[in-house]
Amino acid sequence: MKVVSRELSGQSRRPLLTYKEALTWLYGLQRFGIKLGLENIQRLIAELDIALRESQIIHVAGTNGKGSVCAMIDSICRAQGYRTGLFISPHLVTFRERIRVDGEVISEDAVTSGLMNIRDIVADWEPHPTFFEITTALALKFFSEANLDVVVLETGMGGRLDATNGVQSDVSVITPIDLDHEKWLGKTIAEIATEKAGIIKPKVPVVSAMQQWEAKKIVRARAAACEATLQFITESYARSPIALRGNHQKQNAALAIAALRAAKLDINNSVIVRGLAAIDWPARFQRLDEHTVIDGAHNPAAARILAETWREIFGDQRATLILAVFSDKDLQTICEALAPIADSVLLPKIHSERAASPKELANVLSSVMPSLPYTIVPSIADALAQVRKQPHPILLTGSLHFAGEVLAYLQGEPAAFEECAQ
Repeated sequence: MKVVSRELSGQSRRPLLTYKEALTWLYGLQRFGIKLGLENIQRLIAELDIALRESQIIHVAGTNGKGSVCAMIDSICRAQGYRTGLFISPHLVTFRERIRVDGEVISEDAVTSGLMNIRDIVADWEPHPTFFEITTALALKFFSEANLDVVVLETGMGGRLDATNGVQSDVSVITPIDLDHEKWLGKTIAEIATEKAGIIKPKVPVVSAMQQWEAKKIVRARAAACEATLQFITESYARSPIALRGNHQKQNAALAIAALRAAKLDINNSVIVRGLAAIDWPARFQRLDEHTVIDGAHNPAAARILAETWREIFGDQRATLILAVFSDKDLQTICEALAPIADSVLLPKIHSERAASPKELANVLSSVMPSLPYTIVPSIADALAQVRKQPHPILLTGSLHFAGEVLAYLQGEPAAFEECAQ
């Protein structure tokens, strides 16, 4: 993994805290929970003297596909020779994945010095900034000092009150909207779409994936109110292979290309071909080998897309499913989507307080498909040891946190910090 080693200017090259201590402080802010709003991020932008006026900023919101679209935009721009910044969430194995310049993750030293600078600034703020607000500020400060041509920002949750919305964008991108994070965004498609469409700004062009009619109506109304040009992308990209598997990724590619066109970036077709072929985006139907797939699907819509992609690749062949899902998700609907492609299920215990217990998941699976055999296992290691004896291809899924834990285990890395929302 390439690393950006440059530290933020004007800060000590020998931070008082270690990288691990700095992250411990940052993750300690999860006690403040999730507080949607722009006041803290706007204050942080001012205090840190963040300016991105020389960069084209592409802002991406939606329920599913945000990360893939961001990765595609970034890869294509780098293939053209543009200097890029990419901010995404959550991470899989290391926090530094969230902040990248020219495809290289931020260094430990830059994270440490940046966080300690922010810690000093916000020490007596009330309300105190949250984990995500400070992470966003860290990224924006890092980008503002890197002389970037293009900055790609993925919303953490929603859009209207998401910390990434504190920045003036040049293009607004909206991926498919569906039910997720209902506790914070609303119980209906229309309510959630209202939050997602909140990234649309006056006279800033908008490109959107095709939406359910409730969401389409909201997006159209918001764009009209902002006098922003709006384009719904109805076709899929079919010119060349894409490194990410599944027909939905062809739709994501068309959306990413439309965003680049709306930004009026000088991108030619041969560069698009190279950029889409070069994407490295783990846990999106990632083939660990010929018979093992890992995917971060973590809501009903993503689970349905995953099942469709499985059938595209494996036909009628069923999976040995290794499943772990967060308890605040729609367990019933996720299981309904995945059970038909499974021959059997292993339910490991994972390192997250948010995870549904294996027993709870077993009860849901039994109600969805009583004939589907399942086994509760103590850990990911036990699950992987058992599936080696199975004749069926293997699918590990249910959460990006779970995907990250699996990848960390396979790479011999320590478990990632708990992610506060996904």
